[in-house]
Amino acid sequence: MVGNPTLDIFVVAGIVAAGLGLVTVLARGSRWLWKLFQSLDDFLDDLRGAPARPGVPERPGVMERLARLETGLTTITHEVTTNDGSSLKDAVRRVEQKLDTHMDGLED
Repeated sequence: MVGNPTLDIFVVAGIVAAGLGLVTVLARGSRWLWKLFQSLDDFLDDLRGAPARPGVPERPGVMERLARLETGLTTITHEVTTNDGSSLKDAVRRVEQKLDTHMDGLED
């Protein structure tokens, strides 16, 4: 060391303090990285989906959920557009025409 016993104590104390500070910074950084990787893993689980396990139902992945939405959207589109007469919009038009016919008969 330096040769002066008092100064040597302060040098050693500084080295120990710096080492403890470095360990603290590394521990906090590691914890932050662990939390980041955990949240990334949770995100990927939501993206891929998760199979059912005891006490927990299956969670479908994003692609399966999008396929369900597309199927539902196709059904809704079929019902709200005019087509071969089987849609909800066609039924409403038929009811409206019949109602107009009856209303015309009442006005006369």
